[in-house]
Amino acid sequence: MSLPAEKEVKEEMRLQVFLAHSGVASRRAAEGIISASRVSVNGSVVTELGTKVSVSDVVCVDGKEVKLEETKRYVLLNKPTGYVCSLADEQGRPCAAELLKEAYSERLYNVGRLDMFSGGLIIFTNDGDFAAKVSHPSSQIEKEYIVEVSTPLPRDLCQKFEKGIRVEGVFYKAKLAREINPRKMRVVLIEGKNREIRRVFEQFSLGIRKLTRVRIGSIDSEGLAPGQFRDLSQREVSSLLNFEY
Repeated sequence: MSLPAEKEVKEEMRLQVFLAHSGVASRRAAEGIISASRVSVNGSVVTELGTKVSVSDVVCVDGKEVKLEETKRYVLLNKPTGYVCSLADEQGRPCAAELLKEAYSERLYNVGRLDMFSGGLIIFTNDGDFAAKVSHPSSQIEKEYIVEVSTPLPRDLCQKFEKGIRVEGVFYKAKLAREINPRKMRVVLIEGKNREIRRVFEQFSLGIRKLTRVRIGSIDSEGLAPGQFRDLSQREVSSLLNFEY
């Protein structure tokens, strides 16, 4: 049965918004998926951003149909080391998202990343608007890490990291860096550039034994062992969307 024309117009939305609301990726990431010719609508590949679709259209990503999801999920995972932050990995490495599959029927994707050799907190969601806002640098959400190294820390590392360090043309700056003991440091980042802590420590010839994210905003890892996960409360979701530092 076809829908009344007026209702169809109301349900039309941009393709990247549809993908975000289907749990495929954030709107920004969805734009890249569209541009890469990975999306089809009613059997035809679509690469034009802003293409309008409705709930009656058949939308596929990589040949698999995706649909709007009514239930929004916000899941906190304590990622063990050895897992990659990707929905699939060409090298066959285990993906963090696989740890959630039995508990959630929705397609969840990670907000931000932790590299394979780092562990700790990461959020998964199917809410593209939430993912885009929380991951954008303007959100100013703090992320706290505990870093353990194999040799004693340089006495001036904390001061230099807080002041700012340029490595291969990229400027890295911690909001806070504090020595816990001669071989362990607490680091708080806001923007969190790709592999920031590892690159700074490499600049000081420090080998990292363990790197763990223990806090995102006001949410910490207390009571959540590696490999365990839980739903965020509505209060926690709101705290991330309205983080104050």
